[in-house]
Amino acid sequence: MAAALQVLPCLVRAPLRQLIWGAPMARLASGVALAEHAQQLFESAVGAVQPGPMLQKALSLDPDGRTLKVRDRSFQLRQNLYLVGFGKAVLGMAAAAEELLGQHLVQGVISVPKGIRAAMECAGKQEMLLKPHSRVQVFEGAENNLPDHDALRAALAIQQLAEGLTADDLLLVLISGGGSALLPAPIPPITLEEKQMLTKLLAAHGATIQELNTMRKALSQLKGGGLAQAAYPAQVVSLILSDVVGDPVEVIASGPTVASAHNVQDCLHILNRYGLRAALPRSVKTVLSRADSDPRGPHTCGHVLNVIIGSNMLALAEAQKQAEVLGYRAMVLSTAIQGDVKSVAQFYGLLARVAGARLISSTAGASVEEDAKLHELAAELKLPDLKLEEVLEAVAEARGPVCFPAGGEPTVQLHGSGKGGRNQELALRVGAELGRWPLGPIDVLFLSGGTDGQDGPTEAAGAWVMPELTIQAAAEGLDVATFLDHNDSYTFFCCLQDGAHLLYTGPTGTNVMDTHLLFLRPQ
Repeated sequence: MAAALQVLPCLVRAPLRQLIWGAPMARLASGVALAEHAQQLFESAVGAVQPGPMLQKALSLDPDGRTLKVRDRSFQLRQNLYLVGFGKAVLGMAAAAEELLGQHLVQGVISVPKGIRAAMECAGKQEMLLKPHSRVQVFEGAENNLPDHDALRAALAIQQLAEGLTADDLLLVLISGGGSALLPAPIPPITLEEKQMLTKLLAAHGATIQELNTMRKALSQLKGGGLAQAAYPAQVVSLILSDVVGDPVEVIASGPTVASAHNVQDCLHILNRYGLRAALPRSVKTVLSRADSDPRGPHTCGHVLNVIIGSNMLALAEAQKQAEVLGYRAMVLSTAIQGDVKSVAQFYGLLARVAGARLISSTAGASVEEDAKLHELAAELKLPDLKLEEVLEAVAEARGPVCFPAGGEPTVQLHGSGKGGRNQELALRVGAELGRWPLGPIDVLFLSGGTDGQDGPTEAAGAWVMPELTIQAAAEGLDVATFLDHNDSYTFFCCLQDGAHLLYTGPTGTNVMDTHLLFLRPQ
């Protein structure tokens, strides 16, 4: 993680003039402009969801400095404030919280990714760092976003702090994406290794993310409302930076301050479905049987206030605003892009084809069948906020450059042992789709980037592509299909034009899923 968080320039600018070689000069200049605009919009989207400013908007102190206001709720401060946190953006959130509330803060514990403090220091992001002599203890762990014993130590320290609170205390909980891996606390006698083994086994058998979360919560001391229960009777305020489509608080970081709606029978049903009940370690059987006979029943979280302070929607709104400043007709496509990366890539490729034809009023553009296929793909992806007809009508009226920001988190089925991430794989697949047919006198660029600045186990945040990608790759002896078969998108983009299509940001200090940008510009 430390190496992956090194500081790098955002989008390699030097080779931009070489990127569309073999194309006419006017088209080359247009492609360079699109690439630069893509960089600007991605940076503005990430800038809109920085943890410090968002936390400061959610919290305020009365002029007397003794009352904390969170939305429409007020909490008395009298040297009774404690803080815990876990997630990729929590270091910056904690720094902002201590800046505002430091005089009232008694003690804090946070769990953050390994190497993040050194990376922020290298990046010169002092606002993301706690001050010297801070009252907040920092644990680093979960290398490569996987639970480990460093994260376990952090979780146990957080649990110990929570369990020591009284009815007079207030616990501020800071949560962001990556929090689940940074808060592993299996219920004894289950070990961390046993819980990880069961999770991997379920995933290998095709369990959904919802099913995996149900099992994680059932076997954890802190997930599924466990942290809130540990802190009772203290009041709890959770400030949450969402990295999940739809912002469901019970799913983000596995809902440590939200009572779980699932029970032991749900867990047994999942295990039976995948034929794994007989393969359970004895410790897991013990915990499940104990929970089934717990006379206290499921706990509630009436003493908790959960507040979403930032999400992908805010990032996309800022990208839309900045696109309009640059002269584009801009519309947010969806904040809920999910599903298999192949289907998502087909959707973007076909959207560029259909929308491009309407933009240039081409009679030789997209066919009726392609239009119908686009609507069919959109229906299959189940994007609840996509208004496709409105988007296409807006394009037809635009008669000029258009930009479609979108966000979410597609999934990649791993078949090979290559290196990459979902953003780079999506970009590579979209590039291949864009090259399948002539798009007419129109320039197209697609960018996909992770708002946390790290796409999978790579140093890049994502990548960007244009329709010339396949031709450029072939000229350098690179076969797109082979790289995709091996899930090796990072290696592909490193090789293509010396990595000029990779998006580098370094650590951003935030995490609100992925941002996609689709540009269409008539020549």
